[in-house]
Amino acid sequence: MATIEKATFGAGCFWGVELQFRRIKGVIDVAVGYEGGHVDHVTYQQVCTGQTGHAEVVEIDFDPQIVSYDELLEVFWSIHDPTTLNRQGPDVGTQYRSVIFYHSVTQQQAAERAKAAANTSGRFLSAIVTEISPAQTFWRAEDYHQRYLEKRGIDIACH
Repeated sequence: MATIEKATFGAGCFWGVELQFRRIKGVIDVAVGYEGGHVDHVTYQQVCTGQTGHAEVVEIDFDPQIVSYDELLEVFWSIHDPTTLNRQGPDVGTQYRSVIFYHSVTQQQAAERAKAAANTSGRFLSAIVTEISPAQTFWRAEDYHQRYLEKRGIDIACH
């Protein structure tokens, strides 16, 4: 049986981020939720206030034999603007920040290398502000947020 790993990313509106990662071969599951704050059992209504410290994130279960963490990082950089602090498109607030929550030292090192490479690549006009932090408690979002775009037949991302 394959070893399944977790990756957690925040890149703005979690609906579109979820949709992008679900399309990747080797991704087993994606859940949307909240991470990085100071309130337990947090709800969408609380996160929307910007007062809990949480980011909207996706928690990805993936098979590293099929898709590598580095490949997931490349998708992460490509689906949002990591140079805008606490904002993605029309969504503004700390809950929409660009963040990588790593689950191991290996993921931390890979994220830091990828961020440094992206910063010097010329791909972005400004410096990358993506936060890289250890994984904390993932609070799964309410059921109506899971597969939100898919359930509505929307096949485009939020960004």
